[in-house]
Amino acid sequence: MDDSLYFEDHHHQVREMVRDFAATHVAPVARELDRTQEFPWENIARMGELGLLGVPWPEDLGGAGLDQMSYYITIHELAKVDASHGLTVSAHTNLGTSPIVDFGTEEQKQRYVPLLASGRVMGGFGLTEPGAGSDAGGTATVAEDRGDHYVLNGAKNFITHGGVGEIFVATARTTPGKTHRGISSFILTKETCDLERCKAVGVGHSEDLSPIPGFRAGKKEDKMGWRASDTRELIFEDAVVPKENLLGAPGDGFVNFLKTLDAGRIGIAALSLGIAEGAYEEARRYATTRKQFGKQIASFQGVSFALADMAVEIEAGTHLLYTAARLKQAGKAFKKEAAMAKLFCSELAMRTTTKAVQIFGGYGYTADYPVERMMRDAKVCEIGEGTSEIQRIVIAREILAGLMDGGGAASA
Repeated sequence: MDDSLYFEDHHHQVREMVRDFAATHVAPVARELDRTQEFPWENIARMGELGLLGVPWPEDLGGAGLDQMSYYITIHELAKVDASHGLTVSAHTNLGTSPIVDFGTEEQKQRYVPLLASGRVMGGFGLTEPGAGSDAGGTATVAEDRGDHYVLNGAKNFITHGGVGEIFVATARTTPGKTHRGISSFILTKETCDLERCKAVGVGHSEDLSPIPGFRAGKKEDKMGWRASDTRELIFEDAVVPKENLLGAPGDGFVNFLKTLDAGRIGIAALSLGIAEGAYEEARRYATTRKQFGKQIASFQGVSFALADMAVEIEAGTHLLYTAARLKQAGKAFKKEAAMAKLFCSELAMRTTTKAVQIFGGYGYTADYPVERMMRDAKVCEIGEGTSEIQRIVIAREILAGLMDGGGAASA
């Protein structure tokens, strides 16, 4: 790819810095963290020092003061080595922090964003529920208005940083019924589940935060991929949430969170592209060193054509990703482009990692090489932050809007 189409000098500097960090600190531990499912607190501390957990946020809010393009480059480069580290940056920055930046009051921003942007504590986003996945408008968690506070009851599931995090944004129904206009959003705080480790590394916990009574993490998920990323339930049992923790206007929670997901899809596209590119590089390197029948296997058409297909699709995915990123950075509409990038890159990650495992043969099916981990990490990219089917619905709505009788697919 001609980098000058999208990148300026400072973007190259960010990319080289993240590449060096990933090679030095992530690559040596990625396999073991995947095996043990441990959250990488030591690297969280290092990423906080480098500003990687607050890349796009202003310096006066504790961020690095860089731009959106730098943020997506960070995810992309980390995911080439380990998807769990890339996801940590994506979920923390876009899902956990951006709703407060975008929809919070000035007081809320000043109170919570510096803790998140500096990496002092981890953040999360509570939308998905046991009965409300793709149909997020089916939120069943209820927030009852008690005058100076709300009382929340319900549960969220598949929440990234659900256990390790301390600051969360979450939705709950403030108006009875099934309309999405009855859903509001809130800022909630709890204590990390890794308190002792956090104290040991010096990040992950803040004494300045007061835990919300009745708000806690539930069971940790044992996942196929993204195993060094913490995923758990969030449980609300008569959780007492002060009125000042309402995020945005009452009833705007669902709409605002969908806007957050639009941007998050660019992040998942970056994550997916990173996985694909990492697997491609591993396969290309292996194909030029592995010999069969007295030849490098890259000399065989079956292998060389597979590598060619990978290279073409990665090039296409790169343009889709950074076109969407550039639109977002310019403040232009990007819903369609984000969905396209997420759809293409997530399915590309699955295709590429599958081919990479095939090129490695039997070795690719073992933990001795990273492509089997990359293949496991790739699958959930087609599911999280809107399944491939949901992306197709979004794209169809955008391309058919105003063209169908009675709305047609535009209202699907």
